[in-house]
Amino acid sequence: MKKIILSLGVITALLLVSCKKENTEPKPQSTSINKIMPLGASRVEGDSPSYESYRYELWKKLLDGNYTFDYIGTMSDQASHSDYNGQTFDVDHEGRGGWTSSQILAEIEGWLTKSGAPDIVLLSSPGGNDALNGEPYSQAISNVNAIIDKLQAANPNVTIIIEQMAPAHSSAMTSTLTSYLDQMQTDIPALASQQSTSISQVIVVDMQTGFSDSFLADDVHYNAAGANFIASRYFDALTNVLE
Repeated sequence: MKKIILSLGVITALLLVSCKKENTEPKPQSTSINKIMPLGASRVEGDSPSYESYRYELWKKLLDGNYTFDYIGTMSDQASHSDYNGQTFDVDHEGRGGWTSSQILAEIEGWLTKSGAPDIVLLSSPGGNDALNGEPYSQAISNVNAIIDKLQAANPNVTIIIEQMAPAHSSAMTSTLTSYLDQMQTDIPALASQQSTSISQVIVVDMQTGFSDSFLADDVHYNAAGANFIASRYFDALTNVLE
């Protein structure tokens, strides 16, 4: 089958579509010792079978590791996922397709109030949609810092695992988009160091190195292999964090 190559404008339109709805009824707040909030946009949300989120593959790896944990968030995955080891997939998350860092920043406090403060946050592809929408880089990096501030205000002991994000398909990486993402990859480690405190680690996970076009279902979203790649990187980081 011939791969369909999308223009940057089409990519942006693709990311702005979200098939999921936020739950109107509040969920019971978790009492788990490891409350994990997957936070971000469409790469967190997923839209299986069109494209995959890493959340399902990571959930299976954590079960295999015999960890006690609970995904939290106001959103629910509507896709069909097979049971694993006799357990039903944990559908909770905080991913919204197409959302920029400005939009996430504007709503994060409300989400934290509804879901409860997480112990661990998986902050996916920070500034990715900002880059696709042509928004100023300085605003994106400022927003990411402010999102971390709000997470730490909600739980001063929170651990935040932040991505050096996986790129889009090589055919879609324009010089402008490449420059934006390269700058973000450079700045994320410094941001993490500055935002870390004695009780709240901000940990960088490299999703770029080793990532290839073969991991994408389209120009920006993960296929099953890509979801497993991202899940493995998160799992490696979480093994040093989970209680």
